[in-house]
Amino acid sequence: MANLVYKRVSTDQQSTARQNLVLDEAGIEDPVIFEEDPGTSSRLHPLQRPKFRELLTYARPGDTLHISEMFRLVRGTGHILDVLDVLHRDQVALRIHDGAFSAMDLTARHPRTGELLSTVKFMVQTLAAAGELQRDLQRELTYDGLRAAEAKGSKGGRRPAVAAAKTADVRTAYLEGRSIAALARDHGVSRGAIRTAVADLLPDHTAIEEDVPAPELPVTLDMPGKVADFLHTIDLEPAERAALDEGVTVRRGQGYTLRVSAVCAVHRQLLARCQSLDGAAAIPAQRKARREYENRVSTLGSPA
Repeated sequence: MANLVYKRVSTDQQSTARQNLVLDEAGIEDPVIFEEDPGTSSRLHPLQRPKFRELLTYARPGDTLHISEMFRLVRGTGHILDVLDVLHRDQVALRIHDGAFSAMDLTARHPRTGELLSTVKFMVQTLAAAGELQRDLQRELTYDGLRAAEAKGSKGGRRPAVAAAKTADVRTAYLEGRSIAALARDHGVSRGAIRTAVADLLPDHTAIEEDVPAPELPVTLDMPGKVADFLHTIDLEPAERAALDEGVTVRRGQGYTLRVSAVCAVHRQLLARCQSLDGAAAIPAQRKARREYENRVSTLGSPA
């Protein structure tokens, strides 16, 4: 009987240090570790994540799945119940070592029907809903804070800087007549970062700035939940994936919409990605959701 350990972080800026601490303290014997690539989104269904699928393929009846806390594995109620069904089918036990679920036997089933005990199902749904509400509130507060900052003229995020190894090249190119705007494009930073790198040269050297168009500002559109669910399951470009991952979930009755802020080009790319939702294989609700999203994207006008 093997001890299978699953780890995941949502962004490549995070680490598994806290998970490692919790799991190390648990004293798991001979762990077989399955760790998702950094940045694997919690919105992606666990059964579609590469390393978790590999874990299920490796698992044998009687094995135990260990995770530091439930939300490293699942996001919402539906995900939890789907995973519990698969673990029950494969006769794999689940052990959660921290958080609200750590004191519960989530694999308890009715001895005659084999179904998840109603009390367990109720607690799972309640705790999952509470966790999801907390995350949604955090997202909404973050979104409102960013909007307030933008209204005051502030822009969120870390300001890019010229790498130390490139500073000498930037200064030399500037003295040779390269404009600040051109250097900013060459090095993928703002013009302010270039001015900082050559600040002591500015009084003695006047560069002729190139006329460049102002950067395109992001536009916020509401994406129907069925469109968002589909897009989370397919391969996307980094900018498209980032726009989805940073979206704000807004509950709409039994469903939801994802409030996505991105430049117009990314919105159009996301719309093109879900073209198959207009096909015969899609269910009516998916086709309707895609048409709604298409109508919203069409308000952005034609690409330049």
